[in-house]
Amino acid sequence: MEPVRSQKTKGRIWRLAATASLSLLCAFAVAADERQGPDWQAQVRERVAKREIAAALHVAEQRLEEAPRDLEARGWRARLLNWSGRREEAEREYKTVLASAPNDSDVLQGLADVLTALQRFDEALTVLERAQDLLPRSAEVQVRRGRVLRAMGRTAEARTAFREALTLEPKNDEARAGLDSVAEAPRHELRFGVDIDKYNYTEHARAVTVSLRSEIGSRWTSNLSGIFHHRAARDAGRFSAVMGYRLARHDSISAGFAAARDQGVIAKGEAFFEYGHGMSFGRKFFVRGMELNYGQRWLWFDGPGVLALSPSALFYLPADWTWQITITTARSHFPGAGVSWRPSGSTRLVIPIVRKLSGNFFYAVGTENFARADQIGHFSARTFGGGAKVFLNGRQDVTWYVAYQDRSQGRTQTSFGFSYAIRF
Repeated sequence: MEPVRSQKTKGRIWRLAATASLSLLCAFAVAADERQGPDWQAQVRERVAKREIAAALHVAEQRLEEAPRDLEARGWRARLLNWSGRREEAEREYKTVLASAPNDSDVLQGLADVLTALQRFDEALTVLERAQDLLPRSAEVQVRRGRVLRAMGRTAEARTAFREALTLEPKNDEARAGLDSVAEAPRHELRFGVDIDKYNYTEHARAVTVSLRSEIGSRWTSNLSGIFHHRAARDAGRFSAVMGYRLARHDSISAGFAAARDQGVIAKGEAFFEYGHGMSFGRKFFVRGMELNYGQRWLWFDGPGVLALSPSALFYLPADWTWQITITTARSHFPGAGVSWRPSGSTRLVIPIVRKLSGNFFYAVGTENFARADQIGHFSARTFGGGAKVFLNGRQDVTWYVAYQDRSQGRTQTSFGFSYAIRF
């Protein structure tokens, strides 16, 4: 019986030794795995810092070959795929991670970024709402929500999200930039202007202008203005009102009237309308876009009546230059003198100089200002001039101009003026 017992004892010892060896091997494997983890992540972060995204992705994929269930490695792979532009693969990888870790807020935000890039904004917003439930005081989640809402055109909600992010983290630059991008644009512009005309054959004239332009809803605009003239030793005043309506994205129409205390120096009444159509050709063309406009204007004086037809074209050029050409044909009816048609034309070039300053140059020939009774006669003229516009900030600007007009019969006119506008 002793040999049998001895064999049983030896068998137990071998089994215990085998179990201990297996445990030791497992422990060593876990320890090795733990040692390798920080190493591969450090390599990924190092390559990302150097913007070597492909190399970082290779490290993450090597890690997954060794440890296919490493969710951290899968999260990194999804993030790197997104940065590489492989959005569909990144989406699948993020969803694989979420299947095992549905409450991982970092992964939820990463998936939202991918869905946003794919312009699946409703899905991205749903994912971010899950992340917000997990991290109700996260500025990063709010910034992402703001971006998605802005892309969806829900600017009021986007504004709220960016403000919430700034409340949670006042020094968050992305939140501040996002809030600036959806800041409510001013809807009103109040402008004050002064114009002075000097002649070599009569006394000087001046005018003071006050106007208010307002946006009413998304399609309507209004423009109210008052001009106070001092001409020929007389004081006259004119009030005008214009309403504009945007028919479609590139089409608009406007109409208005003016009434005056004319004193014999300006028109007693006016009526006018204008239609405009815009076109975009893209940045690969020299002419990036064009606006075509057609306007008609009726003026009534004590004696004559005038109808002015004014088609014009505005061209958008590279580097934000613009060039406008206007042709005016005026029909004048003088009592006892019959009807006459007189053409005139003008052109204007606007050139950006620095970020908040632009200059303009203009030339006109045969141009008469039919709003003034003393400029309806049969005379020819050439006008040269230029001006500038400077933006003091996003809500204020100042403009000024100077012009010289050489008329027939040796007469000249020098004009200059400036205006100040504030938007609110």
